Amino acid sequence: MHAVRLFAIALAALCLTACGSLSRDFYTASDLAGPPPKGLAELRFNASDSDASIRFAAPARQRASAQRTFDVLALSGGGSNGAYGAGVLVGWTKRGERPDFDIVTGVSTGALTAPFAFLGSSWDDRLTEAYTGKAAGRILRARGLGMLFHPSVYSARGLREVVDANVTDALLAAIATEHKRGRRLLIATTNLDTEETVIWDMGAIASRGDAASRQLFKDVLVASASIPGVFPPTLIEIEGRGQGRRLSEMHVDGGVTIPFFVAPESLLLWTAARGQARPGRLYVIVNGKVGGTFGFTKGKAGAIVGRSWDAMSKALMRTHLAASSAFARRNGGQLFYAAIPDSTELDTSGLDFANDNRTALFRLGLERAEAGWAWSLTDEPAEVPPAQPAIPAPPVISGQ
Repeated sequence: MHAVRLFAIALAALCLTACGSLSRDFYTASDLAGPPPKGLAELRFNASDSDASIRFAAPARQRASAQRTFDVLALSGGGSNGAYGAGVLVGWTKRGERPDFDIVTGVSTGALTAPFAFLGSSWDDRLTEAYTGKAAGRILRARGLGMLFHPSVYSARGLREVVDANVTDALLAAIATEHKRGRRLLIATTNLDTEETVIWDMGAIASRGDAASRQLFKDVLVASASIPGVFPPTLIEIEGRGQGRRLSEMHVDGGVTIPFFVAPESLLLWTAARGQARPGRLYVIVNGKVGGTFGFTKGKAGAIVGRSWDAMSKALMRTHLAASSAFARRNGGQLFYAAIPDSTELDTSGLDFANDNRTALFRLGLERAEAGWAWSLTDEPAEVPPAQPAIPAPPVISGQ
């Protein structure tokens, strides 16, 4: 049902906003040729660039060299389902087994969770308020007839208000401090012009400490959470080829190109060299369901396409989990994932921001994590509580 609703909104956006537009100056691929945009080369990289991916993650690997492995937490997209993932993190804290991650990554709603997850359990109260408080209930603000003149059904005002309220000076300073220690907070957006996943080093942005960087930090979070057609894209200015020319890149939901990432796409086939720190425990919080469930499909175009989209999205998630698990095993590590149980009857449409639904999803995640039921290995069923402790010790890699 959730995919049908999401598809219906996207279809409405396509039909009703056909005349709406976002003003920006035209440019071509040749305008982007040459070195990376000035001022951004140290702040982001394309997921397809393996050399840049290795370079950006190097401080986290060096930090972990003493224990020879590094731990990663990846947070997926899922809209209002992010309340479940937030609950998992808080329940994990209560259970007393939450690691101090070397790398935290976020996509879409996972991007909004990631700064709190990165900073650890002392920020759990802020994370809880972000997903269960009243402000989140105002994220979907319909434009009414105004949608005819804009490129989305909903305004980004509510989303920006949530981001503005949470990206404080204290949060940025804390992230900059952890970045200096070698830890990395990475957020993905999709550049619609290049059709590539762009990964932003949020600690590097926070470390600059000026007003422009603070605004960029917010823009990246909003862009990563902006479902195309549901929310408007975010324009991020860069310096193009030619003296003083400014170009505006169009960025949208990172989930358009990647559901989550424990490693950029260019590194999923990478194997650490002998003597390098290797992935140890990789955890993925899936803010949604991953298994197929029965649902009678009506013989209408919207229902057929919506159900097909749902099946495709879950298959993509399972495929990416399998690829990421293979990456972990090849490097001597393990991948665990937490997902919303397929059997739940809660609304997991991702667009139900009603207070009671968000609170119920948050409580479900908290209770499962606190009881030790949230985490499963990628080759184990998610619905069955494990007989052994939910979070085994990291693997020992001898002689490497």
